[in-house]
Amino acid sequence: MYGEVWMIPLNRSKRTAEVIWGSRKEKIITDYDLREIDLYSFQGLLKHEGKSKFGDAYSHWQTDASNFYIDGHYPVRELWSRARSCWKKVLAYDGRSVLVVAHNAVNQALIGTALGLGPEYFRVLVQSNCGVSALDFSPSSEGSPPYVCLNRLNQPPLLVCAESVYGDNNNKVAPVVQTPKSPLAESGGRKANKRMVLVSIGSGSCINEGIYESHPEGKNLDAELSQKVAELLSDVNMTSIISSPGAVCTEAAAVISNVQKASYSGTSNLVMKQSQDLDSENIAEQSIKLGQKWFATLNSKIVTKLWDQSGQAWPYLLSELSYESQLENVVVAVAPPLSHIALLGRCLNLTKEQLSLFHLDSGSVTVIDFPDGPAKQGVVKCTNYTAHLGKWAAPISKSSLHNVEL
Repeated sequence: MYGEVWMIPLNRSKRTAEVIWGSRKEKIITDYDLREIDLYSFQGLLKHEGKSKFGDAYSHWQTDASNFYIDGHYPVRELWSRARSCWKKVLAYDGRSVLVVAHNAVNQALIGTALGLGPEYFRVLVQSNCGVSALDFSPSSEGSPPYVCLNRLNQPPLLVCAESVYGDNNNKVAPVVQTPKSPLAESGGRKANKRMVLVSIGSGSCINEGIYESHPEGKNLDAELSQKVAELLSDVNMTSIISSPGAVCTEAAAVISNVQKASYSGTSNLVMKQSQDLDSENIAEQSIKLGQKWFATLNSKIVTKLWDQSGQAWPYLLSELSYESQLENVVVAVAPPLSHIALLGRCLNLTKEQLSLFHLDSGSVTVIDFPDGPAKQGVVKCTNYTAHLGKWAAPISKSSLHNVEL
């Protein structure tokens, strides 16, 4: 699957890369530019030590990291510069899949620079310990940079446990069981009591890789995917579900609601609503080409309509999160993938031309946290999570794609 692996020359990353790489013959490449962020005088300090010794400077690091200045340096800006340098070397291996093993901050910088986002996006695209992100790079015209698409962000690791069972002659055996960790579990980034969960559903607007074409009854698959999403979210005490008025999405919202009410019997005050601005099924029907180059198949009027709708839907969803009567709010939006791609663009303050930077599969879950409240910048914790879909889960990478994994 991978042509080579890149890592920083530090023991923890080295060991992780070796475990992943296994018995492959290709050598592991080390690059000092992949080292973690350098905080100079802050380096090695505990949080309480940083607060007591540096006061205002520590506060600046917490609240405005991209402009944080210490010892004559801007650490986040330097990190972004190193990440751009790394891409020049990594992408020299044209047409091959590459695994990059590095630490939290530098992986954030790698994702940000690949997408053309500046250092102000530090801490906005979360990278958790052992989380996996995948970027797809596709060739463009000769001499131009490749097309880049964030296939998925911060996929949580598998939970490995031993399940005790009894075999023949009552001999006790303990097979290893691997289960995906929920993308909603606390695993990185700042804690937040306001959260938005985007559930992408619908064959008419699906941009995943052939899943519907391979299924003879697309509607039945929608129902199956909806049930799996509902089971994934069964432990989430959500406050409201906002869905597109399209049939597939309203049915999926109903399934999620039924499972939620069964999980929180007698205690759930779940509110169900619909928003026309979340509907993109008619828009998607005009696009016949699927996959990561989907954006190129949409004419400017369609993109503008999609973008304008998201401009209404995004503040509406934020208003649902803003109710002061709810200390903890979890709003679930059920809509076609195209609608949620546009919402990601709104969350990150992008333009409609940048919507091609994202990929979502039908049945996927995307999580956005608001640690400073809905009026402030949302933090994208995970995108395009599909491990809960079982046999319908889209693999993190395919050998046929020119992708880079982080």
